[in-house]
Amino acid sequence: MPSFVHEFPFDPSYGCTLEELSAIPAPSAPDGFADFWRARHEAARNVATEPEIGPLESERDGVRIHGVTFTSVGGVRLGGWLVLPSDGAVRQGFVVGHGYGGRQEPGPDVPLPLPAAAAILPCVRGMGARSLQAGIPDVSDGHVLHGIGSRDTYVIGDCVADLWCAASALHELVPELGPGGGAGVRGLGYLGESFGGGLGALALPWDDRFGAAQLTVPTFGNHPLRLTLPCAGSGESVRRYRRGHPEVTEVLRYFDAATAAGFLERPTLVAAALFDPSVPPPGQFAVHNALAGERELLVLSAGHFEHAGLADEVAALVAARTRFFGEWLGR
Repeated sequence: MPSFVHEFPFDPSYGCTLEELSAIPAPSAPDGFADFWRARHEAARNVATEPEIGPLESERDGVRIHGVTFTSVGGVRLGGWLVLPSDGAVRQGFVVGHGYGGRQEPGPDVPLPLPAAAAILPCVRGMGARSLQAGIPDVSDGHVLHGIGSRDTYVIGDCVADLWCAASALHELVPELGPGGGAGVRGLGYLGESFGGGLGALALPWDDRFGAAQLTVPTFGNHPLRLTLPCAGSGESVRRYRRGHPEVTEVLRYFDAATAAGFLERPTLVAAALFDPSVPPPGQFAVHNALAGERELLVLSAGHFEHAGLADEVAALVAARTRFFGEWLGR
């Protein structure tokens, strides 16, 4: 197990060995779990996303990057980026989620895992300058509590829908990625880290447009366990809220990424950390352990933490991601 010098008032490894982490289960699904998510997915698929491409913002790594806007559930207009190959036909597509800090630019998600790929990098509602919404906090501690009193109003459900609508927008903007588009696509790829990893686990089981996914240090895994673990991330805000509102535990059962992973049959690569002050490792591993389809685990020594080996681990993750998507989505 890694040993890091830190100043957190708790142990970000939570005293767990890799063997113990690999045995952490997912909570059982509450009544109507699958029906709840399938209904939300159907509603999102019926949204007219009306995507619009903005001017070229940059060109690098063999791609052109444009701003993009599209409509999501509730008529909310969201922003983000559209990535297109500089030359040649599109052969693959990706939807790329973001962490709970939001997204101010495409950043390290470009270059994409496969050549000749297009991607949409949405900012979900309330997050990132391009998707700020009146009434929704843009800081993670407040955002994660928005609408949490009911499964029908919780913002996390709408953020999942934002990813589905982003996929619809990408298909409309790059029609060769859709059925009969002629690109020979084996489904979209999904990339998500931390917040985006948890959203991906919740979104992907219900959407057959995706062919494979890679989730890095995914959050929202095993809420009953997370509520017992102190952390420096958004989970701490939920822990504090739950002390005065114990009924929220029932709402959280419908937004458990590990529970959802039990319905996810697409090939999925999970990068999970042994030490993470922001997203407790037990929840990360619970997501991987519950996956119903082909799965692959890349163990990181730490997540959400600067350390001497970080550059090497990032390079190993990039290599694993490229190989993984090449195997499952490449032509």
